[in-house]
Amino acid sequence: MAVATFSRFACCLALGVLFSGQILQTLGAGVGINYGQIANNLPSPTSVVKLLQSINISRVKLYDADPKVLTAFGNSGVEFIIAIGNENILNMTDLTKAQEWLKQNVQPYLHQTQITCVTVGNEVLTTGDTVLMQNLLPAMQSVYQALVALGLDKQVNISSAHSVAILGNSYPPSSGSFREDVAEYIHPLLNFHSEINSPFLINAYPFFAYKGNPNGVSLEYVLFQDNPGVIDPNTNLTYDNMLYAQIDSVYAAIKAMGHTDIDVAISETGWPSKGDPDETGATLENAATYNRNLLRRIAMNQGTPMKPTVPINVHVFALFNEDLKPGAASERNYGLFYPDGTPVYDIGFQDHLLLSSSSSAKLMTSELDEACGCSWVRVMDNLPVLMLRFRIDY
Repeated sequence: MAVATFSRFACCLALGVLFSGQILQTLGAGVGINYGQIANNLPSPTSVVKLLQSINISRVKLYDADPKVLTAFGNSGVEFIIAIGNENILNMTDLTKAQEWLKQNVQPYLHQTQITCVTVGNEVLTTGDTVLMQNLLPAMQSVYQALVALGLDKQVNISSAHSVAILGNSYPPSSGSFREDVAEYIHPLLNFHSEINSPFLINAYPFFAYKGNPNGVSLEYVLFQDNPGVIDPNTNLTYDNMLYAQIDSVYAAIKAMGHTDIDVAISETGWPSKGDPDETGATLENAATYNRNLLRRIAMNQGTPMKPTVPINVHVFALFNEDLKPGAASERNYGLFYPDGTPVYDIGFQDHLLLSSSSSAKLMTSELDEACGCSWVRVMDNLPVLMLRFRIDY
């Protein structure tokens, strides 16, 4: 058969999302993705549009308001959460500056790009910076007032992402409570969330709990695998995974502060495929297992034991490995994809973009080699998984 001319990235994308064996699911149902860009080798935003469309992703969270990304995704149907960084929090307490930011970073794109939420700061309450902590709520209130003034408050919501480390107690989940040193900031913050009907965002990583205590924390429990579960003695609810326990601990902590009307959403969760020697559990196998099982749960519209009828809203971290991120090796290896568009591991991607599902024709190895310059390696583990290694020059 004839092989069409592909760009190198597009060809890698087409191959990378096609796996032999069982197709688990696409990422799309109920799942968003964090699109970080602390790297020097990432594909163009236009190429990223094709990648996300190929795996049916319809929700993206940014750590800024990159105009190139927002423009590239115009008319794509993808919903965006964009961000005001910690470095801009003090400026955002000024209503005029908040309006200027929205006029520059939100208003020009709304006619073609769906921006549904602006996050003000990231994990501010665990920075230890009291100036930022004191100004977080005023900044959020100012940005919200600016949205109202511009007539955008019905389209765009306001929130802030917090580390799960704001919890002082998380076991049992029904006894969840916030740390005393941040409670004074969280109480009025919750009142604000309640007033404007916005979700409380949490970055939750069971990986860190396992890494910190591999002998005391069951790997099966953190990876959504079969395990006896943990029973909450106060409610008799059984938890078969740590993420759900963390979510319900946050719900309990919010309830303890007088609110039952605020939804909890997961703004970040994931598992690194590689780490430093002392980062126990940071392996390709564990990363694949965590994300694969997480996506299965989300596809079931499953709630937590405490909130069984409330589907969990999740943004997986992250779209790409980011080679310039500082810190431990794990920080640079959370990506589901390499920069060339190939999956880091198989979590059940289904191709929608370049290889038509209506066609039974298969590209021959020689033709693929000619089109992309790639070699094929077949790995057997119950089901054959087609893995690709690409010789690509960027």
